[in-house]
Amino acid sequence: MQQANPLASWILILLIVLCSCESPSKNKGGEIPRAERLKFDQYMVEGRRLYLNHCSNCHQENGMGLGKLYPPLNGSDYLDKNFEQVLCIMKYGLQGEITVNGVIYNQPMPGIPTLTNLEIAEIATFIYNHWDNDRGLIPVDTVRMIMERCEQ
Repeated sequence: MQQANPLASWILILLIVLCSCESPSKNKGGEIPRAERLKFDQYMVEGRRLYLNHCSNCHQENGMGLGKLYPPLNGSDYLDKNFEQVLCIMKYGLQGEITVNGVIYNQPMPGIPTLTNLEIAEIATFIYNHWDNDRGLIPVDTVRMIMERCEQ
């Protein structure tokens, strides 16, 4: 009997994970271009990994935040209204009050200055397409332009 190839098994698992991710916006014909779908899926997988590593300690794995200490990302009106600011906060942090879903939070959020534009794009793609959000792929070029405008 022939043994299973470990690399083939790993690839199959990866494909199953990728196919279970949220989908990007469809084009006018209702179809998702294959290359865009693959890129979106890659961003979602890597964005989730980065989110769990850098963000979930405070914002929690389910995105619901931590009481009145750390605001939720899941269902957050702030995320919807402040897209560019959210990306800047990832890298440069936030000091002072912030109101999310009518609740005032005043814990400093340290930025992660080592995040690359690609990593910010991946995290943003994950949080803006998870928890019933559907913004689609956040391109690294968009992040690059926004980061140039951030107030540090």
